[in-house]
Amino acid sequence: MRKYLLIILAVISIIACNPRHKKKKTKSGPVNRFMTYYNTLFNSKEAFNAEMESRDKAHVDNFYDPYISVYTTEDDLDLQGNTSGNPSMNDPGAPSPLRGGRSATFNNGNDMTGGNNNGNKKGASILQITEAKASKAISKYSVLVNGVEKNKKIFDAYILLAKARMYQGKYLESLDALGYIFNNMSKDKRLPLARIYQAVNYTKLKEYYRADEVYRDLEENPKIKLTKEHKRILKVYQADNFLKWGKKELAAEVLEDAFAYNKNRKTKSRIAFLRGQILSNLNRKSEARESFAAAYKYANSYEFEVKSQIEIAKTFDGKADSYEEAMAYLAKIAKKGTYASRKNELYYASGLIATSATKDSIADSFFRKALKEKQSDPQIRGLTYAEIAKKYFAKDDYLTAGVYYDSALAVMTYQPEKERLTGLTANIKKLSKNYYIVKKNDSILNLSKMSLDEQKAYFATYIEKIKSKEAADELEKRKAERSKGFDNSDYSANSIFANNSSDSNSFQNFGITSGGSTFYFANSSNIPRGETSFKQTWGNRTLMDNWRYSAKTTTIEEMKNEALGLANAPDPRRLEPEFYIEKIPTSKVELDKLKKDRDTASLGMGSMYETYFGNTKLATKTLFDLVENKPDEETDLLALYNIFVFNYEKNPSEAEKAKALILEKYPYTSYAEFVKNPKSKDFNKTTADVEKLYADAYKLYETGKFAESSAIIDKAIADNPKDALVPKFYLLNAYNAGKTAGKEIMILQLEQIVLNYKKTPEGKKAQDLLKFLKSDAKLEMTDENGNTISQKPIESVQPSEEEMKASAPVNFGPGKPGANDSQATQQATMNQQQRQEKIKK
Repeated sequence: MRKYLLIILAVISIIACNPRHKKKKTKSGPVNRFMTYYNTLFNSKEAFNAEMESRDKAHVDNFYDPYISVYTTEDDLDLQGNTSGNPSMNDPGAPSPLRGGRSATFNNGNDMTGGNNNGNKKGASILQITEAKASKAISKYSVLVNGVEKNKKIFDAYILLAKARMYQGKYLESLDALGYIFNNMSKDKRLPLARIYQAVNYTKLKEYYRADEVYRDLEENPKIKLTKEHKRILKVYQADNFLKWGKKELAAEVLEDAFAYNKNRKTKSRIAFLRGQILSNLNRKSEARESFAAAYKYANSYEFEVKSQIEIAKTFDGKADSYEEAMAYLAKIAKKGTYASRKNELYYASGLIATSATKDSIADSFFRKALKEKQSDPQIRGLTYAEIAKKYFAKDDYLTAGVYYDSALAVMTYQPEKERLTGLTANIKKLSKNYYIVKKNDSILNLSKMSLDEQKAYFATYIEKIKSKEAADELEKRKAERSKGFDNSDYSANSIFANNSSDSNSFQNFGITSGGSTFYFANSSNIPRGETSFKQTWGNRTLMDNWRYSAKTTTIEEMKNEALGLANAPDPRRLEPEFYIEKIPTSKVELDKLKKDRDTASLGMGSMYETYFGNTKLATKTLFDLVENKPDEETDLLALYNIFVFNYEKNPSEAEKAKALILEKYPYTSYAEFVKNPKSKDFNKTTADVEKLYADAYKLYETGKFAESSAIIDKAIADNPKDALVPKFYLLNAYNAGKTAGKEIMILQLEQIVLNYKKTPEGKKAQDLLKFLKSDAKLEMTDENGNTISQKPIESVQPSEEEMKASAPVNFGPGKPGANDSQATQQATMNQQQRQEKIKK
């Protein structure tokens, strides 16, 4: 009996000491799951929810990006307020960085949630706290038995860990956390949620195909059962994946399903707005309008409602839609009291509709009404200025357009649009400078061609206009003084003359504290603040009488007058025709310079139309007008060449006109060779091999080996008859002939060069040399007393080695043919003068 009792006690002891049995008994039950959740996992969830709530409250939509995000937690708080640096906002194809969020401090090793977290450093972000708490819950309460996780709460811990890492931009670490769920909790009913976040991480890693595979498997696999909540999340992220993948049509289709699955008004509104943006980008305007209307219906803020109306206005089709109905619809909305502070935006939307309906004057009036209303969105104010600027630019009023574009830049907040307009305004300023040079010089040149009587008649008419304008200005000034004098005894609280001491921001009270100095300029900080306040209220004003009643746009007129060279300040002699007539230049040098400047500016303007604005039609017209104005040869050739290049593919008929003129006027230039074969793209320039042949031939000429030099030249011309250096080869061969066969043969070869290449630098040099060689100067030789002892024509004098060398083609380096042609010609002329002086001596 005792024997059996000992055996039973031994078995019980062994079973009691088994650690595996002990762990299973103590950790897999409800108590363990309870401790997991309410000890550390609860704190982790609370931290994560606090971060998401903080992001949602701090989220500011940028309606000027191509696409908004559906979830307002996708923004990085560190980059808020600087959308230009946020790739997720400016580039729809870029993943959001999402580097943490708010920070929490630790006191005595305890975090803000009350749990112990001695391993974390002071200042860790809330997402880092979430990650740390989730990891702690996993390490303490995970029950892994034979590769299967027994504690169901660990699923929540790993999902939290994956999301916290994902929102910090640690996508690979997030996938690693999800991998544990796939490997050890593969039968959990919540597994589809982990698969969805797996696909989201793939999207953020730009592995769009892998993400799409996950989404398709979730939708098509019959073994996977998706709950309604899973479908709501899946459809939103699936659409995001398609959009970033560039599949906009599929994204729009999926968003339609997402709109149906989601019941939250805010989420439905954002889904509809995003879908409308995509459809608008696809030019499906009617569908986009319906989507934006749905966004307006479910919007939960005035901002979203107004922006939806603006987007609806952008979808207006002037040919297919009713202009009257669209305008009546917006007018009805603008009358609502809830939109009183947003009238400027609704007027802007009305202007867009009128522009689409080609009712420019009505559109302009709406844009100007929008500017008069209180600003609610600086970006909309900037876009309003930009729309007005477009009207002036279309009328070729570049200076005024530039002023309005500058105003737009001053208030815009969307960085990509600001950068675009910055480049545009810089180009407009360059163009306007040339435009007003052309306009001013044309006026002066036309006046110089008039007779004195015509000039007097012209300025008499001009003076009458000045008198009429000044009389109208004076009448307006007197009316203003009578109706609203400087002190009109209006000292009400709303009057600009009232000294409202309660208004701490009034002009009188800047920086003046109780007991301080009452003299405004005693405080140095008052002056810059006062200037800022003045400009905000009155704009940039010219110092003049009754400046308060003068129009702000007068500064634009002053800028135009300055560009045209007209004085803004009235001159006492401004009503005398002689005052203007005596300023008209009469000398040929001055008039030639005006003509040269005018033609150069016109050439630049034609190039700018094409290069900066892509306006080939206007560029072609400007350059043909320049050609008809008969500029110098260089400007004329460049104008024709630009016409050919701009129109070669777009408008062949115009290109053919320019080609014919180039071949007629400049047949021996590289430009002529280019227009014959424009596909070569190299102006038929010389090659390195031909340059080397020329250098070798010239070196032989320098060393006195004229026959060898001529042999190289003859072979080079025969092998490369269309090379750009052919005229130079002929000219060098003429010098060889002068050394070997005599001056007469050299003259014959130079005459042939002039005949074949008259308009090339070599042809002009040959002409200069012929004038020298055929000169009628006589040789005068004198004795010691200065008496003439013999005379003979200068042609009989053979040029010296140095003189021939100086007047020969300059030995340019490879790649720079003809760089010193004009220098050589000048040198030849100087040698001719020196030779005449030497002969006289």
